[in-house]
Amino acid sequence: MPSNPSPSVIVFDVNETLLDIDSLAPLFARLFGDDRILREWFAQLVLYSQTMTLSNLYTPFGELGVGALQMTADIHSVTLTDSDINEFKQRMNEMPAHPDAAPALTKLRDAGFRLVTLTNSATRASPTPLEQAGLSEFFEQSFSVEAVEKFKPAPETYQMVAKALSVEMADLCLVACHLWDTIGAQAAGCQAAFVTRSYNALLPAAKVPTPDFIASDLITLAEQIIAKSQTS
Repeated sequence: MPSNPSPSVIVFDVNETLLDIDSLAPLFARLFGDDRILREWFAQLVLYSQTMTLSNLYTPFGELGVGALQMTADIHSVTLTDSDINEFKQRMNEMPAHPDAAPALTKLRDAGFRLVTLTNSATRASPTPLEQAGLSEFFEQSFSVEAVEKFKPAPETYQMVAKALSVEMADLCLVACHLWDTIGAQAAGCQAAFVTRSYNALLPAAKVPTPDFIASDLITLAEQIIAKSQTS
């Protein structure tokens, strides 16, 4: 069991943790003849978002996403049309919630936790992806890294949330299905909850922090967080 005090604020990553990016798979299957190229694109997007931050540069995540799609198309000698780009943007804005998201959020809200989101994506006009997915009602506030112009896992992104909510870093628990995100949160002083969705796993290497909570679905993860709060 985790030894840290129970967190009071649960901070959710959005893309892939709450919203299902596999809804983009039909587009990648059509463009590349292989829906698994979706994962190649996403890896490029994460790599270059972090590269921009390490280089003290910033371009909005959505623009990097389109650029990474073009890069992936160039690598595979695929020609993209304006229609393809528009479909990509539309699908990105309309990703559905994972089935376990709403039940887990309901449990945490009913248990008295403050719920917010922290995403690499830029702020969008209504309806937002969370509104489209029917999840926005659960959250007190939604934070975007655009406010600090650095992508996760830069410490400034997590610190921004604590400062805005007037809480200590240790009061935050980041929920994410990306270990690079939980590593960054823990290094910044937050607690972390790791949901092991497909294509994501623990990294068994020296000095890699183990998340405070680990489960294969958000509902079980929520139950672990609630159980910890009841014993603290």
